[in-house]
Amino acid sequence: MEPAAGPVLYQKLQLWEPNLEYEEEEEEEELAEPLVPDPWTSQDSSGNEVGGRPGAWAQLVAALLLLAVGFSLAVTQLQARGSSPGTSGSVAPPPSGHSHRLGVYHHSAIISPAATCSHQGRELLAAGGNVVDAGVGAALCLAVVHPHATGLGATFWGLFHNGSSGNSTALTPGPVQTLTPSLGLPSALPALRLLHTRFGHLPWSRLLVGPITLAQEGFVVDASLARALEAQGTEGLCPFLCHADGTPLGRGARAINQKLAAMLRRAARTPTPELAGDALLNLLAKDLKLERPLAEPMPTLEPALQLHVPQGVLYTTPSPSAGPELLTLLEAALHSGGPSPDSCLPQAPEPPGSSVLATVDSSGSVLLLTSSLNSSFGSRHLSPSTGVLLSNLVAKSATSAWAYPLILRDSLDDTEADVFGLVAAGSSAVASIMTHTFLSHLAAPQAEVQHQHEHQHLQGPTGNTSTCGQGTLLQVSAHAEHAHVSSIPKDCCSFQGF
Repeated sequence: MEPAAGPVLYQKLQLWEPNLEYEEEEEEEELAEPLVPDPWTSQDSSGNEVGGRPGAWAQLVAALLLLAVGFSLAVTQLQARGSSPGTSGSVAPPPSGHSHRLGVYHHSAIISPAATCSHQGRELLAAGGNVVDAGVGAALCLAVVHPHATGLGATFWGLFHNGSSGNSTALTPGPVQTLTPSLGLPSALPALRLLHTRFGHLPWSRLLVGPITLAQEGFVVDASLARALEAQGTEGLCPFLCHADGTPLGRGARAINQKLAAMLRRAARTPTPELAGDALLNLLAKDLKLERPLAEPMPTLEPALQLHVPQGVLYTTPSPSAGPELLTLLEAALHSGGPSPDSCLPQAPEPPGSSVLATVDSSGSVLLLTSSLNSSFGSRHLSPSTGVLLSNLVAKSATSAWAYPLILRDSLDDTEADVFGLVAAGSSAVASIMTHTFLSHLAAPQAEVQHQHEHQHLQGPTGNTSTCGQGTLLQVSAHAEHAHVSSIPKDCCSFQGF
């Protein structure tokens, strides 16, 4: 486990100008044979300058028009390479002049269920943040735009692997506690604040700029939230997610949560994880008219569980998450000799009220996060003072079986070792899919790993598995000095990187 003094700092990512090399090549070609005459130095057939003649102005206008058309085409081409809803991510040609398929990046990447939040995570990476900054920032963004699946009322588990030191650390939310018999006591803010305090690099307030703006100015309802509203209705969610007549907002509508924006602004000013939780709990106590002080469940950071295997070391989160169960399945499968011959696994339904995200950089640092409200929109109790949807995670339901993060480092001694990460949320069927995916990864010939990663955005990490499983499984890896991301199913999540 890393030393307690100070956060882990990664080397600041250097941005590059995507058109620099191409501009230099074009300049060489123009020196050899100018495509557009220079209106300031052009000469007529007699050798006299024509800058003072009426035709010079026509040449100048023609040159400007050609430049404008060229600029427009360049912008169009860059936009075509940008991200779009679904699985596509932003891909720019790397400095060396070669390019990759979607999901393969030179520096770092993030994958999450919402395109807006993947974009905000990428912005944090590009600003010099590390994988923890990007992951925590994206989690706070999802708390705004995906209230059916996660939020400040949710419970978070996390697994962080430091590619430089080779150490892995688990984020655990602490024992489940309740506000009332049916309302779970939230621990998201202190958990995310603790993770960032220990391992983040950018200022805490910087991570909240994007989420505050989305809550304050409004965010567009995406397909995932629209489906949840259509299926679950709006009871307890108005006026936040309703039209004036009480009908649910549809895809493309704009939702605003001013109270949540104010809550996030308060959280941005908190210097410690404890105060971050207190800022929310004080308002919740007022809303619920609770007379006695609330006991905040304090999250912790502790060494991850380890399992040494011939291929390296496996890491996951401790009990009461599903991590120990997953390690048991993997150990048994490895002992039996390899993946199941069945190419199609039992379907794993998407767990309601849960969310996953992952970030990775080319040095092998990885952050996997899972969160749960226990059911879609949690308890459906919208706090009037904070704009937070509380969970219905209580002692009877809090088995945390939905938390499945897994990381494999193939060598403890090699600072440039490959790192492979999987994260999912769901029932034991998801554990089977993760086991099959992991074993298929091990069985892939090493010479084909790069090829597989560059094509897996079309098929999912393990080819046929993506056509069978219906749960959400995210895969990230650091291989050959590149960061790789993908998902099952392939169109469930949005990834971005550079």
